[in-house]
Amino acid sequence: MYLGIDLGTSEIKAMLVDGDNKPIVSSAVQQIISRPYPLWSEQSPENWWQATCEALEQLRRSAPAAFAEVRAIGISGQMHGAVLLDGRHRVLRPAILWNDTRSFAECIELEALVPESREITGNLAMPGFTAPKLLWLQKHEPTVFRSISKVLLPKDYLVYRLTGELVSDMSDAAGTLWLDVARRDWSERMLTATGLTREQMPALIEGCEVAGNLKEDLVRQWGLSGTVVVAGGAGDNAASAVGVGAVSPNSALVSLGSSGVIFVSTDHFSPNPAQAVHAFCHALPDRWCQMSVTLAAATSLSWATRLTGHGSEAAFAKLAEDVVMETAPVFLPYLNGERTPHNNAQATGMFVGLTSNTDAAAIAYSVMEGVAFSLADGYAALTAAGTRIEQAVFVGGGARSRFWGTLVASACGFTLQRPRGGDLGGAFGAARLARMAATGEAAEAVCSRVPDEDLIKPSAMLAARLKPRHERYQRLYRTINEKALF
Repeated sequence: MYLGIDLGTSEIKAMLVDGDNKPIVSSAVQQIISRPYPLWSEQSPENWWQATCEALEQLRRSAPAAFAEVRAIGISGQMHGAVLLDGRHRVLRPAILWNDTRSFAECIELEALVPESREITGNLAMPGFTAPKLLWLQKHEPTVFRSISKVLLPKDYLVYRLTGELVSDMSDAAGTLWLDVARRDWSERMLTATGLTREQMPALIEGCEVAGNLKEDLVRQWGLSGTVVVAGGAGDNAASAVGVGAVSPNSALVSLGSSGVIFVSTDHFSPNPAQAVHAFCHALPDRWCQMSVTLAAATSLSWATRLTGHGSEAAFAKLAEDVVMETAPVFLPYLNGERTPHNNAQATGMFVGLTSNTDAAAIAYSVMEGVAFSLADGYAALTAAGTRIEQAVFVGGGARSRFWGTLVASACGFTLQRPRGGDLGGAFGAARLARMAATGEAAEAVCSRVPDEDLIKPSAMLAARLKPRHERYQRLYRTINEKALF
C-alpha cells in the first residue's frame, strides 16, 4: 500500500492506493483560513499536522488491514506558503499562504534588486510567491525575520514532522522565486536579494526520490512495520498531473479547485513571464511545466453560494443550466486579485449588468462563466508561449459539474477528459510518487493515464454565443484597470 496526503487550502486529504494503482479508501479533514487584515491569508502549521494525524486515523479506522501495509508516503500541497522555523525548528508565526497579497510592493522591489530575476526564475515576481513574503517580513516583522533558521513550504513542513528531514522537491521550490528553474538549484542571487542564504533553505530533491524514513515512534503509533519511506512529494498541481498521467510532453491538466489552473507538461524550460505564465519544474526529473493560474475559481462559486443563502454548492451550480446567458450579468472573478495574465494583486471582483430581474440562477451562471473566461485568458497566455492543447484531463471540485466543463471547453477551445473513479488529484499523485520512491520504478510504469468517464467537447454554437460576452469581459477589465478603480 502507498499513502498519499494532500495539504490543500480548504482540507487535508489522505488516500490509500494499492500496488495495482487503485485507490482503496480516502479521508478528509477541513481547514480554516485566518484573514486578520485585508490582503492577508494565513494558517497554522500545527493545525496542518493535527489535521493530518486525524485524516490518517480515519483511514486506519476505515481500512485497518490495508493501512497496516503502508510502505511509502508521498505528500502534495498548496504552493508558495512561507513556514518559518527558528534554530530549534519551532514555528515562528502562522504560515503566509499562496493567496496572501500583502507583499505586492515587495514584488516591484525584488525585480528592481535583481533585474535578471525573470531570466533566473522564469516567472514574474507575484505576491503569492514566497520570496516577496520574506521581504515584507524583513520590513514589518524584523524580529521574526532575524530568528529564521529555515524556510519551508507547506508540504515540506509535514515531511519534516514525518521524518525529521528538512527537504523540498523541485516542483514546489520552483514557486518560491529562489530557484534557478532551468538549473534546478537554489539561486544565490535571488536568496541574497531577500537577505537569506542557502543554509536557510531545505535540501533539494526530486519528487519521486526518498526524502527520509518515517520516524520510528510514528511507525509504532500508527501500527505500521518495517521501514516506511517518505517521498519528496510535489506542489499540488504537479502532483495532480502525476495522478492523472500528465507527465509526457504536451500532456495537460485543467484543475477547477480553489484556484483554477491549466497545467502543461514539457521536456524543457519554456517561460513566458511577460503574461504571468508560470514556468516551473515538474515533480519528475528532467521535466518542466507551464501553468496559467486563476486565483479564485471554485472559491468564487463557494462565495456566491454563501452570498445567496444556498446551502449546497452543487445545487446552486445546477441552477445555472437553465439561464439564458444573454440576460445574465458579466462577472469578473478577481476576488483575491489575479495572476495570469494580469498579475494584478489589486484587482477585485464585480458583477456588471445587474437588474431587478437578476436572480440566484443568473448569479450562478455568471460566476461559472467568469471563471471560464479567466481560464481562457490564461490559455491565451500559454499559446503566446507556443503551447497548444487538444485535450486536457479535468479535475477538482468544479469538475463535478459537466455544465461548467462545457463552458470551460467552449471558451478555451479544447476537449476536457473527466477521469473515471472520482477525485484522482493531489493525494493520488502523491501516492504514485511514494511508490516510485519506494520501488525505483520509472514514471512511465507508474503514471499511467486514468480511464475517462466522459469527454466534454467544445461546442461551436456555445463558443459563438460566448464570444461577445468574453470580449465585454475583457473590455471591462481594461477600462476599469486603466481608470485605477481596482
